[in-house]
Amino acid sequence: MRILAILMTAIAAMSQTPTENHDLGYKNTPMLPGLPFHVHDPDRPRPSVVTPAAQIGGAPSDAIVLFDGKDFSKWTSANRSDPKSSTTEPPSWNIEKGYMEVVPGKGDIATKEQFGDVQLHIEWASPAVVKGTSQGRGNSGVFLQKRFEVQVLDSFENPTYADGQAGAIYGQWPLVNAARKPGEWQAYDIVFEAPHFEGEKLLKPAFLTVFHNGVLVQYRREVMGPTMHQKLATYVPQPAEDSLLLQNHGNPVRYRNIWIRKIKIP
Repeated sequence: MRILAILMTAIAAMSQTPTENHDLGYKNTPMLPGLPFHVHDPDRPRPSVVTPAAQIGGAPSDAIVLFDGKDFSKWTSANRSDPKSSTTEPPSWNIEKGYMEVVPGKGDIATKEQFGDVQLHIEWASPAVVKGTSQGRGNSGVFLQKRFEVQVLDSFENPTYADGQAGAIYGQWPLVNAARKPGEWQAYDIVFEAPHFEGEKLLKPAFLTVFHNGVLVQYRREVMGPTMHQKLATYVPQPAEDSLLLQNHGNPVRYRNIWIRKIKIP
């Protein structure tokens, strides 16, 4: 009798509809608002694979390496006072021991390639020998689209105005001071959302998220407009994409390990 019961149970199980395999998702779930997909939809396209670098701070597989310590092949000379200007002149900064160094009086530099929304990683060091005070100490700047500056400054025990310290959106937003000692390498990891225009009309301002040495110093902070000195920033129409610029402020600041990822933010 027991054998017969086991056989009957097996036959009944075989006659039932096979159980769905939910490892890949569900079709009986609610629709996601504004999307043609269910929650956990198996037909939703899988995200592309990005392979991270073997070492922390290294460039992932889809990054554009802007400076690997060897040459200026991705850069030209530039003039931050006129973002619309362009040149094919090579940079006159120095390269040695895997880093580039600002040469006072030799102008700014900018990437040949232009960008919109990006993720940027850049490492920098102010001079180990401290000279000057306030804004005269290890001053440079990372300008997204040649216009929007994340300040580079030796801010270690260096009193200056709050919106001019390292990690500040210059002239606009400070948050915290995460500076290392003079001469030590520091890192910025930046997410930049480019402004959107329709003709003369600003549809969406720029936004910046900045990590300084792993510390969040700006979180999707709305940018008031292109960087100004002693003036209030205001927007004027600009291209959807433009170059990354590094500022020559007359101090021998060093840069290395610069890479960027083009991203798309709605």
